[in-house]
Amino acid sequence: MSGLTPLEIDIHPGEHPTWHALGMTFNADTVWCTLIAGAVVVILGFVVRGQLIKRSDDHVPTKLQMIWETVVKEVQNQVEDNLGRVHPYVVPLAIALFFFILVANWLEMIPSKLNSHHGEFFVAPTADTNLTYAMAILVILSVWVYGIRTRGAKAYFKGFVGQSIFPDSPAIDIPVRVVFTFLNVLEEIIKPVTLALRLFGNIFAGGIMLGLIAGLVAWQIGPVPVGGVLSFLAELLWKLFDMFIGLIQAFIFSLLTVLYFGMAASGHGGAEHDPHSGDASAGASTEKTPELAA
Repeated sequence: MSGLTPLEIDIHPGEHPTWHALGMTFNADTVWCTLIAGAVVVILGFVVRGQLIKRSDDHVPTKLQMIWETVVKEVQNQVEDNLGRVHPYVVPLAIALFFFILVANWLEMIPSKLNSHHGEFFVAPTADTNLTYAMAILVILSVWVYGIRTRGAKAYFKGFVGQSIFPDSPAIDIPVRVVFTFLNVLEEIIKPVTLALRLFGNIFAGGIMLGLIAGLVAWQIGPVPVGGVLSFLAELLWKLFDMFIGLIQAFIFSLLTVLYFGMAASGHGGAEHDPHSGDASAGASTEKTPELAA
């Protein structure tokens, strides 16, 4: 290759080694990297638990214990300050999702290309919509169940209809409420789609960039090869940036999870009082926030 223009960069975004079982196709690298990320989070959980129950002679908390307690307390304070008191299930779910997504996003940072005939062994499973949709569906189903159990089925589904806007003019009020009901239902359906695609799109784009940067290796200026050094520096800088993107996306996913739970508890209009919340108006002020968080 001569000059500064590459002749070809051979990358295959979206291609996965596959397994076939029971008439279904599984993306093998997504499966094993998801299991690896889950195992890392579980092991970290046991390590943290061991540190938390560890008794020292001087009764001074360990550094890991202090860090963990600070993180959990800060998350709980932020949730209660903005959404009021929510179910104890919400904060552990958000923290678990954050660390799982973070580890999954960062797996592709590990060099793991075995040879020229095979791709990377470690990939970001969150660059596959199968995983992101699964997590989004888990979150939204949990939100619906939580909303129904907190407010009751009748009050929860009535929240989709909303308050009467023109009570003295039924001919105007009924069509308006029908439109609002349609928009509320549509918003509820779109939530898991946007939650999944936001995470997938950012991580998938990062993987494509790493593939393009790897193609710089063959560049040379006349007889002088410069692609190796250029590729190394570009890949190092991009991986640092990609790690930051992975951190932000993990935070956004967990933040939206908490916000959706708060919205489900307070109602779509935020006007109904949440029995578990100290301030019913908190849900109203955050109702439109999630879709702007991207």
